[in-house]
Formats: sequence, C-alpha cells, structure tokens
Amino acid sequence: MTQALLFKDIDEPGLNTIGVYEARGGYEQLRRALRELTPEAVLGELETSNLRGRGGAGFQMGKKVSFLPKGSMDKYVVCNADESEPGTFKDRELMQKCPHMLIEGIVIASYAAGANRAFIYIRGEYVHQADILDAALAEARAAGFVGEDILGSGHSLSLVVHRGAGAYICGEETGLLDSLEGKRGNPRLKPPFPANQGLYQGPTLINNVETLSTVPAIMRMGGAQYAELGVQTSTGTKLVSVSGHVQKPGNYEIELGVPSRDIIYGLAGGPPQGRQVKCWFPGGSSSPVLTGEDLDIPYDFDSMAKAGTMLGSGAVIVVDDSTPILDVALKVAKFYRHESCGKCTPCREGTNWTVKMLERIDSGEATPMDIEIMASVQEHIMGNCLCVLGDAMAMPIGSMIAKFRGEFEAHIEQARARNQLVAV
Repeated sequence: MTQALLFKDIDEPGLNTIGVYEARGGYEQLRRALRELTPEAVLGELETSNLRGRGGAGFQMGKKVSFLPKGSMDKYVVCNADESEPGTFKDRELMQKCPHMLIEGIVIASYAAGANRAFIYIRGEYVHQADILDAALAEARAAGFVGEDILGSGHSLSLVVHRGAGAYICGEETGLLDSLEGKRGNPRLKPPFPANQGLYQGPTLINNVETLSTVPAIMRMGGAQYAELGVQTSTGTKLVSVSGHVQKPGNYEIELGVPSRDIIYGLAGGPPQGRQVKCWFPGGSSSPVLTGEDLDIPYDFDSMAKAGTMLGSGAVIVVDDSTPILDVALKVAKFYRHESCGKCTPCREGTNWTVKMLERIDSGEATPMDIEIMASVQEHIMGNCLCVLGDAMAMPIGSMIAKFRGEFEAHIEQARARNQLVAV
C-alpha cells in the first residue's frame, strides 16, 4: 500500500481554505523551519531526500537550490504551474484542492534558497485554479505566512500568482521566464542557466507544482525517511495522471519503482473489455512510446531511461489495439507543429515536414521511402534546438516508426488500394 503524502487528505472538504489546512497540520513545517532551523539545515533535508524534480527533467531539487549563488542580491523562486503537457492534470488537482500546501512549500524553499521574491506561473486555461490560488494567497498573507518578516524570522517573501496565455512553450523554463518578464515566450540559449542568471537576470530556482508541494512532507518526515520511499535513485512518491483507453482514468499517488502494470491494470483498471494495450506513453505525449510487452518495467526515472523512454511529467497515456498508430502519430505531430515557437529551424520545419509526411501516408500518396525520410527528420531534430519542444515530437514519432513500421507500411498499401478502387 503506497504511503500517501500529497494526496493524504486531498478530498477533505474545505482543504483549500487555511482553517482546514492548518487543522490538518498545515504550516507547522513552515513554522518549524523558520523558527528552529537555519536555511542550510533546510537545504540539507532537501538534499538528503534526493527529491528529483517532478516536472519532467528529474533533476535533484536540493542540488538545484545549492547552485544558487550566495549573497544579498535579489533571488527568485518560480513555480512552474503551466502544466501544458498533453495527458498531465495532476498539478491542477493539487492547486484546486490544496493550494496552501504549494504556498507552504514555496516559502520553505525560498528560505532554503535565500530568495525574497516568488512567482507562480499558472497556465491561462486554469482560471478556476488561479482564482483558488489567489484566495489562498490572500489568506496566507493575512495569517503572516507570506510577506515581510514572516513569523518574526527575518525572512521576507513577496509571492505573486501570474496567469499565462495558453502557450505550450511557456512550460519550458526559459520560455516561462521570458513570458514572466513580459516578452514573447521564447526559449533562451543556455548557459547561462537560470540558477545563475534567470528572472530579471537574477539567480532563480524553478520547480513545478508537485515538486514544491512535496517540500512540507519532506520536512515533516525528514529527508532520510523520505529517501527510504521508492527506489535508491528515484525516491519518494509520485503523482501519475492516467488517461486514454483505461477503465478508471484519473490521478493516483504511487511509490516510485512499482511495476508499470500495477498502474495501468491495477489502479486504472486496464483497457476496455476485450482490448489489449497497443502502446503507452509513460511520461506525457513527449515521451517515446512503449508497447504492451513493456508493462513490467518498474515505473521510476532510471528504469524508464534504460527502456529508451522517460518518466517525464508522470502522465501515462494508454492506447489500445482499436486505434491505428497513424492516428496517434498525427495527433502528436500536429500538436507540436502548432505549439512550436518557430525560433529554431529544425523544430519549425521538422514538425511541419512530419505532419505532411504522415498525411501522405494517410492519403496513400506515400512510399516506404517516405517512412525512411520521416525517421531521418526526427534524428535531425533531436538535440539541435534551443529547447526540447522539437525533441518532444521527434522522440515519440521516432519510437512509433521504430516499433510499428509494419503498420505504417500496411496503412500505405491499404490507402493506395482504396485510391485505386475509387479511380476504377
């Protein structure tokens, strides 16, 4: 039985209000951190926990905090609440049902990082969740948990909820920073990295909602005890959003390292009666697909990497054998073509080329050589863009070509035969 940390009281009525949150132990860890611990001690707990970022890259949060330079300059904490990855909806539930857990996590993280300014960048479509966050933030300010000289500790933090305008590229951390500064959301060249030169050219810690919401639980348990959950290189619990062809889609909290089958068949009920898993995305639409033969792979960062894919945002999208792989590929490619900012040629042109080639396959105009060209296009996109948006299309499309080439070739033959019948 997984030990619920983030979802422990998630369906408690009124948990989005400060009264109910405090009655369930909320803000106790913030009080303890500010009154009893030094910033270095808080950072030590985060590093001991080995908490890896839950937004996609899986970089250790404690290390990220430690990279911020020391000194009296303005430092920033930015919460990435854009959550635009198709198939991902866990952060939405956290913000909607328990916004104070996120606020508490941000204030504790800011104390460890020595930051005095913080922003929650939330996607424009999350109007309801942004309203809830605004109300929770007003409660936290009134209670003295955000603002000047918090709880008499000498630590001050201004916190702002900033609403985006619905661009997928703003989920990429440097595109998000440009958007926050009032510019068009384009990715930046790295280095310099945000930890050294981020928002308004200042040192910046960027983490997503789930990562920052985990901080109070780590402080409550202690980093060492948290690290005992999960597996050695992927510690703790993880929220997974399961969608697609499953009988019980939804958000689930699992301990990292459980077999993927336990998520898809155990928690989500598996595909509809009589259907089999054809392929599944383990980490949102940008992760390379796995097949129904890969269901026993442990669900953790390193096991997924060894299998040639990634855990990503924790969005498990299941596709059963009723769906042609071409339909899946086209939906993925069209999404990334639409969301490309156009700054990098491989992404701007490569996503468009891929859509056109998939449409040629669908219409019966393609030849097997087009599949080879399409695979080559994916290889030329990967690693050649300022951000990973191009890779986010190239990786899943490339994996579909590799694993379902026979189905793509059969689709060409069937479409061509239909065209000949129509011509006759």
